[in-house]
Amino acid sequence: MKNIGSYYASTAAVALLLASGSAHAQTDASPQPAAAEAADAGTIIVTGVRGAPRTVAESPAPIDVVSADKLQATGSAEFGEALSKLLPSLNFGATHAGVFSIGRPVTNRGLAPAYTLVLVNGKRRHNGAFLSNSTADTSGSNPVDIDLIPTSAIDRIEVLKDSAAAQYGTDAIAGVINIQLAEKPGLSGDFTYGTLYDANGEPDSWKGTIRYGTRIGDGGFLTISGDIRKRGGAWWNLPATDTNLYGLPAGRTIDQVVATSGLTRDQVLANVADANARNAQWNRDGAHNGDPQIKAFNLSYNAQLPVTDNATLYSFGTYGERDAQIGNNFRRPNSTANFTAQFPDGYYPLNSIDENDFQFVGGLRGELAGWNYDVSSSFGRNYSHQYSKLSVRPSLGPTGPTEWPNLANFEFRQWTHNVDLTREFDIGLARPVQISVGGEYRLDRFRTFAGDPLAYEPATYTFKPGDQQYDWNVGRIASPVVQGAIVLSPADEADISRKVYAGYVDVGVYPLDAWYIGAAVRAEHYSDGSGSPVGLKLNSRYEFSPALAIRGTVGTGFRAPSLTQIGYAQTDGRTSSFFNAETGQTELRPTVAKLVTADSTVGQLLGAKPLKAEKTWNAGLGVVFTPTPSLSITLDGYYIKIKDRIERTGRLFGTGISAILAANGLSDIEQAEYFINAADTTTKGFDIVADYSTTLGDFGRLGATLAFNYSRTKVNDVVATPTQLFAANGTSLLGAGSVFFGGDKIGELEVLQPHTKLVSTLNWSKGIFGLSLTNTRYGKYTQRTAAGDDRHFGAKIITDASISAKVTRFATLSVGATNFFDVRPETNGPGNPQTGQGYYGPSPFNPAGGYYYGRLAFAF
Repeated sequence: MKNIGSYYASTAAVALLLASGSAHAQTDASPQPAAAEAADAGTIIVTGVRGAPRTVAESPAPIDVVSADKLQATGSAEFGEALSKLLPSLNFGATHAGVFSIGRPVTNRGLAPAYTLVLVNGKRRHNGAFLSNSTADTSGSNPVDIDLIPTSAIDRIEVLKDSAAAQYGTDAIAGVINIQLAEKPGLSGDFTYGTLYDANGEPDSWKGTIRYGTRIGDGGFLTISGDIRKRGGAWWNLPATDTNLYGLPAGRTIDQVVATSGLTRDQVLANVADANARNAQWNRDGAHNGDPQIKAFNLSYNAQLPVTDNATLYSFGTYGERDAQIGNNFRRPNSTANFTAQFPDGYYPLNSIDENDFQFVGGLRGELAGWNYDVSSSFGRNYSHQYSKLSVRPSLGPTGPTEWPNLANFEFRQWTHNVDLTREFDIGLARPVQISVGGEYRLDRFRTFAGDPLAYEPATYTFKPGDQQYDWNVGRIASPVVQGAIVLSPADEADISRKVYAGYVDVGVYPLDAWYIGAAVRAEHYSDGSGSPVGLKLNSRYEFSPALAIRGTVGTGFRAPSLTQIGYAQTDGRTSSFFNAETGQTELRPTVAKLVTADSTVGQLLGAKPLKAEKTWNAGLGVVFTPTPSLSITLDGYYIKIKDRIERTGRLFGTGISAILAANGLSDIEQAEYFINAADTTTKGFDIVADYSTTLGDFGRLGATLAFNYSRTKVNDVVATPTQLFAANGTSLLGAGSVFFGGDKIGELEVLQPHTKLVSTLNWSKGIFGLSLTNTRYGKYTQRTAAGDDRHFGAKIITDASISAKVTRFATLSVGATNFFDVRPETNGPGNPQTGQGYYGPSPFNPAGGYYYGRLAFAF
């Protein structure tokens, strides 16, 4: 494998550096007991099985278990990023532009977040209100935001790497992430402070956590947890190469300026010379896109109280708030988005987001008439308020506001009720037959709310002499929208809901003591007409000996369109590249773009159709090898076929599109997009995981894990371009650079994520000292463009390391680094010369580079 030598060389190098360094360094809250870290094969799990729990090695489906200590040892403040560093099939979606940069989804087995179900304590977690729109996923679903769950509350995470649509719900196509909350008594916490090695802005971040648990009565408990953190807003774009900040704008000629401004030709030429001299002094900082500034806190509780010998009440919940401030592309002083009286040297618009999120679950479980029952109800809500502390709507003229308290609001609610029953029957087989039945009723609701009327009501302004220092744009129309912002008008508002009814039967049989067969069927009905699917799953495990077993699965699935994909619409002011036929150059300028629904006027004019549900088929086959109690090796292959996969179209624009819209009174719109059933895909791959632990005698204890994932998605069929986008003579109405669903979109599905990922972890402890080392190798990947200009990115190895010392009985001091060697992606992306952004491309890891930190942890 290419670069594999450097992979192990980096592991050895960091180990030597840390071993020779001070003992006052770590990433862990406490030294790692290596045997506990490596012997995950013996961990008891509850995900993917019903009734009696099993160990990881005994599971009929592949399961990864990640402890809270392992998450903390990565040094990552964000839950999703930490998880992706430990599991080979998961990748962290690094999104560093605009309002979508606060939601950084985790992809599983090369599939978007919409295909992985998230549970907390085995109960469905509600979705976020904001749709996914990153370079890794433009599908428009609204994934669960796992970063709103306090990491201090987590005991472990069980990741089922197998379709479980027939067990948990039709959206569990790529698998299930089940977050198990802690139940332990005692008081613990930590404080971490760190900084990026090389970044502009605010590179420092800090995080504090605390958890308290106590026993209640006989078998009850209460655990309360909280996190608070601040991440500085930082960016690391390359310097802009287009330095024309004050001079004659692209697309304008001296004669045009003379004709409209009232200046003489000599005056204009003098202005050109003066502006060019000022251009040379610019620092070329063209964009502040990167890590948004985050201020957040998350709270949770987890409680249980037996009320009889056979009945136990339980409840758990989370609450969080997050404030974000997001940078944007620089608005140049010579653009149609700037007035000299307001910003003589240009400005960076800010997106600000206030978000609050909660979920509360209550239930009763126990035994009645020989059946184990679990009855529960869960309510969750995510709400996002968009505003701006600094932006301009140029169409309001030079006296318009520069702050916008209300631009758009989003809300998603989910109310879920479950009844689950399980019982064993002895019918004379090797073991009793296990039968589980249950039902679910779920109410989902998605709403959006318009912002301040001043932000969206019709307004037009034409530049006048004196509006800008050199009067380059006199007579031109000012950009019509609030810059860098998403603005919702009453026409964009959505209020869409649906009821989902589901019932399942799950049977587990042991024809032989070494042979398990499981079968599940789940029927669902969607009230909005999305369908009434029936999902099936058959899995089996045969144990040849205590050291060797095989397992396999076949099943079907179904994913109804997300409510955001059906009902979300928006208007935003983005900066887009356009080819200028007069100058022969591509220029970046503010535009009005709309994301529209299938039933909207714009959508119907441009060929949108109501979304259909996606249908899936999957199969898996694996081997479990446990030659000794300290070593476990699993190999699992998978095949996932998805029909009518929902994605977003390309940006639809051009003179032909503008003519259609103008003819219907929509001349203010320059670009449009909508969601479509775009393609049929097939995903193939395999995971191999090896866990090992050993005692080194006087040299302490050692735990090691080596995990590898291979995954490849192939697009089998693509939707045809609608007839509405062709003229009567058959020629396309789309302009240069506009493609309905082109190579760039296909590339997002096929090659944008690495096909391979290799993760190795090493944990050593002796006495008060602990060492943790993780290497992650991301394989090569490709970014395609609509024009067919592919950009290739090579494999990279990211090293995370820490060393710890237990300085007192209750306190542990540690220092460490994520991305120890400050590795960044290659700069092969289609970067923009005006902003310096985009050259790093859509990285599968955080391109921020090295992050170095210290942590003080305590536990009583």
